[in-house]
Amino acid sequence: MLTVAVLISGTGSNLRALLEAARHPDYPARVVVVGADREAAGLAHPEDFGIPSFLVPYERFDSREAWGEELHRQLSAWRPDLVVLSGLMRLLPPAVVAAWSPRLINTHPAFLPEFPGAHGVRDALAAGVAQTGASVIVVDDGVDSGPILAQERVAVLPGDDIASLHERIKPVERRLLIDVVRRIATGELDLEDIH
Repeated sequence: MLTVAVLISGTGSNLRALLEAARHPDYPARVVVVGADREAAGLAHPEDFGIPSFLVPYERFDSREAWGEELHRQLSAWRPDLVVLSGLMRLLPPAVVAAWSPRLINTHPAFLPEFPGAHGVRDALAAGVAQTGASVIVVDDGVDSGPILAQERVAVLPGDDIASLHERIKPVERRLLIDVVRRIATGELDLEDIH
């Protein structure tokens, strides 16, 4: 059984979907802990599922590196097989990436390498493209630049705004994440072979 830690910053909709998938006996992964970098609405989800959580508030640390050290310490206590960034809106320090990668994955609301960064949906709309998408990647030291594990296109519809487009991307992101975690758990996807 693959053990998973999930890190969030917001509402945790991807986290919720993963927790619901993991509730099924035939799903080969279990979320063992959820962490956040701020008081996040998504911390209600692990509580609903009886899963522990921890908080490492970024603003309480003198530097990103010091924050990262505490985040790494908290994660290490649970010894997860995989760490999922699920809407964590903060770049991890290089030492944290080095400690966990390639067992460190992230979802992104764009068809990478198109529209990396914190505003992928807004940037796709601003570019006037006919389609964008969702991706699941291995985290590296860049901004959404790691190896792509799965992705799928999503059409941009006439009249779309950031909210409406993002709402159509989210279910695709969730489905891709659940499938990638399953494939990692079954050995169908070997992160050590990803470059």
